[in-house]
Amino acid sequence: MSDNIEKLRHSTSHIMADAVMKIYGDVKIGIGPAIENGFYYDFDIKDKISEDDLEKIENEMTKVVEQGFEFEREVVTRKKALEIFKDQPYKKELINELPENEDISIYRSGDFVDLCRGPHIEKTSAVKLKSFKLLKVAGAYWKGEEKNKMLTRIYGTVFETPKALRKYIRKYELAKKRDHRKLGKKLDLFSIQPRNAGAGLVFWHPNGAAVRREIENFWLEEHRQNGYEFINIPHIANSNLWKTSGHLDFYSEYMFPKLKLEERREEYILKPMNCPGHILVYKNNLHSYREFPLRWAELGTVYRYEKTGVLHGLMRVRGFTQDDAHIFCRRSQVDEEIEKVLKFTLSILKTFGFKDYKVFLSTRPDKYVGDDAQWKLAEDALKKGLKKIGLDYEIDPGEGVFYGPKVDIKIKDSLDRMWQCSTIQVDFNIPEKFDMNFVNKEGNKERPVMIHRAIFGSLERFFGILIEHYGGRFPLWLAPVQLELIPISDDQLEYCNKLKRELLKKGIRVAVNNKDEKLGKKIWQARDMEIPYMAIVGDREIESGKLSIRKLSEGDIGTFTADEFIQKLRKEINRKK
Repeated sequence: MSDNIEKLRHSTSHIMADAVMKIYGDVKIGIGPAIENGFYYDFDIKDKISEDDLEKIENEMTKVVEQGFEFEREVVTRKKALEIFKDQPYKKELINELPENEDISIYRSGDFVDLCRGPHIEKTSAVKLKSFKLLKVAGAYWKGEEKNKMLTRIYGTVFETPKALRKYIRKYELAKKRDHRKLGKKLDLFSIQPRNAGAGLVFWHPNGAAVRREIENFWLEEHRQNGYEFINIPHIANSNLWKTSGHLDFYSEYMFPKLKLEERREEYILKPMNCPGHILVYKNNLHSYREFPLRWAELGTVYRYEKTGVLHGLMRVRGFTQDDAHIFCRRSQVDEEIEKVLKFTLSILKTFGFKDYKVFLSTRPDKYVGDDAQWKLAEDALKKGLKKIGLDYEIDPGEGVFYGPKVDIKIKDSLDRMWQCSTIQVDFNIPEKFDMNFVNKEGNKERPVMIHRAIFGSLERFFGILIEHYGGRFPLWLAPVQLELIPISDDQLEYCNKLKRELLKKGIRVAVNNKDEKLGKKIWQARDMEIPYMAIVGDREIESGKLSIRKLSEGDIGTFTADEFIQKLRKEINRKK
């Protein structure tokens, strides 16, 4: 986001807050930052605001824009700030949290005043009419903490021109139609059942599980061919393991509470990461330099206590499966392994249709383990790998994990949205904490280097991205049902069921529509469920031994014998187009 657009969006959030206060009177205001693609503001308000009210607020915003109020900055004392916001408890809380030596600034625009660092545009009329729009209303806990009050959050967006806004709104409306939560329900892919099982826990239905299994099978075979071995570890471990790894010190807020076994005075924790378990497998045996590199992979389910307010369909959950892998190697092998991992990652993403991406190198955070020299070695290794294969990247300062720097790859979907998926981390520190060793060429003990790596990130999130990327219309190789047999009447049901059994043996995911509906309705149902192929079966088809085939994207494509059509399907499936 450029500085200019950030100032525009932040200023428009102030204009929106001004409009809300003008309409509703007694409103307690929270915060209103610029965010990617727009802005929001949080309100504590007695009135219930729905999306039906957004037009009214937009109209009031237009009046504020037309009046051309200047954004005036003023630095004030803490005492004056508390006096100005004496009726605004959330602002008072923020003021009291500011360091003693920090300037406290406010911004005025007409009668509206806000606690704000700025900067802002010159005046409200710099926002062009018809270049902003309010998008939705949601609930948000103050400061994201569940113990705090739920506030009303209004999201909006603004662009430098009305044309740019119209272009964004077209994509925004399309994204709403492609929302993976809506399509997940329509296509019967998955469910999340907070009341019955708990928030953020995913139930995979047969259709969704079929897609997931296909992704997993592809992942397993690609890894096998690229020199990985597979391991599996338990879902819980003694809390001492997480003390050694550093997670209890650096990651405890995202970990589920300890499970206490009173009779044995032991404590266990659901694993938030797979890394320590993989390390225990490594430490179970002595290793020689001749074995390296060791590439171990696992589809490992982990559990993280995400706050209720940030849970979002499959994109943010509490239980998810990482396509995790760890590479243990000598220092002399690090550059080559990183290069291989980067190439492998891009190849996997390309198979699913992701060819555009941005690459970020995340450097040392404020809280970290290890010494500066090790961090520099790790960062330099990642830079070398990126340079070797010609990948441009941006530095993301301070966003590395506590044990090492990382490369993050953000993929662009069919709606030009960026999604964080793949991550590659170089780690000199955790091998030190776990006292990991191997016997080098000279017969001495030496520390291995550990490379952490995930390509999808998590199957749940990647699956959600795929649903929206494809708009629910999966390519044939991933489609839950690849072919639906549609009998014209019940007279053809027995034949269809027999044919289904034959097709299943050939590896085709096939279903029979046995509903008591007219043919037109059955065809509509198959199209609505985004099934790639339909075979219409009547008495004529049974007599001729040929199937009348319709393709979802093309309509009628002719008649085929069962064997001919199976060959056609297998060819298209194998291409993974």
